[in-house]
Amino acid sequence: MAIIALKIDVDTLRGTREGVPTLLGLLEQARARATFLFSLGPDHTGWALKRVFRPGFLQKVSRTSVVEHYGIRTLLYGTLLPGPDIGRRAAAEMRATQATGHEIGIHTWDHVYWQDNVRQRDAAWTQRQMSLAYQRFGDIFGEPPATHGAAGWQMNDFAFAQLDAWQLRYASDGRGTHPHFPVVGGKRLSHVQLPTTLPTLDELLGVDGRDAAGVAADILARTENSMQNHVFTLHAELEGQKLAPIFSELLAGWQRQGHQLVSVGDYYATLDLHSLPACPVVWGEIPGRAGELILQGATAQA
Repeated sequence: MAIIALKIDVDTLRGTREGVPTLLGLLEQARARATFLFSLGPDHTGWALKRVFRPGFLQKVSRTSVVEHYGIRTLLYGTLLPGPDIGRRAAAEMRATQATGHEIGIHTWDHVYWQDNVRQRDAAWTQRQMSLAYQRFGDIFGEPPATHGAAGWQMNDFAFAQLDAWQLRYASDGRGTHPHFPVVGGKRLSHVQLPTTLPTLDELLGVDGRDAAGVAADILARTENSMQNHVFTLHAELEGQKLAPIFSELLAGWQRQGHQLVSVGDYYATLDLHSLPACPVVWGEIPGRAGELILQGATAQA
């Protein structure tokens, strides 16, 4: 029996209001815990349309039915429609999530703005974006965040350093194989990274002709008879809406396999910190996802 930590990225106003309640219901039925990471500022989802010229983006859009998942209105936020302030308009839904006992944390201030810019930005820009999210989190929940999970698995050196400055014990900002201390600029940081280890549904759906049933079967095959612990990332806009039946099937399958379905914080609590390796932060590609993202590099030291 292994651990599967459920990490839920909430990118949009619609995802917060409609996707999160659906996921809460599915998690309650499965008696599972999860970590909800909220986008706390403006919803500028429409800005993502600029990615149309990136290699692989159109192919991903055609596979995953972006319009069906996000809705026309959300895709116009920041273009033909002003971007609504998620933290102001959906604070009640965020607090309701906390009240159910699930872990909550920071995803980002402005999802698309962060994802499309952070890699090239300086310390001042990074600190401002993160400070806005940190302050809004405190305004909504009345306490500091326990964890952080970067939008689009996009970070820079200053962002990783800021997590230490916030005195976070753990975060989940990249992709990899196992928990580790991140090494940035040759320095081992003090917080632990628990990277996403399993592919996401939208990375598998439509690839090699996979339908919804094929996607669930693929992921469950990776965890069958396995003692490896995992972090699985899902999105309120996908698994909380059209892909909810697939997520429900995954939850039932993982239960049949005997795995523990927990939050990222629950997973962190099981770790022997003295035995964790230090691994450099690197950039690379993941099958089924357009562009480069943060990856776990080879072990730097014991």
